[in-house]
Amino acid sequence: MHETMTQAALAARRKVFRALHEQGCFVIPNPWDVGSARYLERLGFPALATTSAGFAFSQGLPDSGSSEDAGLTRERNLAYIASITAAVDLPVSADFMSGYGVEPDDVARSVAQCVATGVAGLSIEDSTGDPASPLFDLSVAVERVLAARQAIDRTGHDVLLTARAECYHVGHHDPFRESVRRLQAYAAAGADVLFAPGPQDPEEIKALVEAVAPKPLNLLVVRDIGLSVRAIAALGVRRISVGGALALAAWTGFKRAAELLQRDGSFTGLANLVPYAEINGLFATERAVQRRALPQESRWWAVEESVAEEWGRSESVDPDDVGDIADEGAGHRG
Repeated sequence: MHETMTQAALAARRKVFRALHEQGCFVIPNPWDVGSARYLERLGFPALATTSAGFAFSQGLPDSGSSEDAGLTRERNLAYIASITAAVDLPVSADFMSGYGVEPDDVARSVAQCVATGVAGLSIEDSTGDPASPLFDLSVAVERVLAARQAIDRTGHDVLLTARAECYHVGHHDPFRESVRRLQAYAAAGADVLFAPGPQDPEEIKALVEAVAPKPLNLLVVRDIGLSVRAIAALGVRRISVGGALALAAWTGFKRAAELLQRDGSFTGLANLVPYAEINGLFATERAVQRRALPQESRWWAVEESVAEEWGRSESVDPDDVGDIADEGAGHRG
């Protein structure tokens, strides 16, 4: 029997998520599947964010950035996002890559479908996926953020929009200055949260915080940078995400154990494992037998008709019944 999330429950999550950004600092870890999401919820984190990298790796795919060519299609990502929102009672923010569209109208259409997964927030990047021209021109990037903002507003749901400047990631010659220029423009276009993944120097982080104030800054930490959560909070950062780092931590243990077994015939990589009974018991006592669903009117694959009418498109977004997959909490096709 499905435990159905009501619109009131979704609204409550979104209200909590907005409040988290109004003061203090919080960590928003990134689960790559339902199991990791439920464990992070049990640990007491106040919100979760999806990870395109962690999910892609779990599917045997590369982290494809802004391109669908490598396999992480919009529909596949939407099903994964929906599986996470349905698995936990926490606000979830979606790593929505570059919005699955070049033109602002395409971004808006994709964003409307992402909102319908039940997210409390979503992020849009300004990377193109083209090594020769890795960032959208600022004017185009601003139009895309504005289109995302308007698409969210049209839904009537209080979903936070995070705008990402990918200057550090693409190797821009002056990533700090260009990030400031872009983040300020995105804030003016309606972004609620600003995010420039890459900086690690405390002074640079603090300067970014001040550049986008009073709006909150998200800091990505994917390795030990010598700063604790308390130290990062003291710089004025409101939100800390870890991207694919937790997935990589899991891959690190798996890779070591598998390589020792194949190369040396050694089982030492299986020493000091978390007991089977502990993990099995975790999922047995959590909602392992409960399968939850979004309200029918809010499911992302059910909004295509209204979205198509809004943007003049007509195509099926659920050709392989990924809606059923999301209901089951699997989060992907095939």
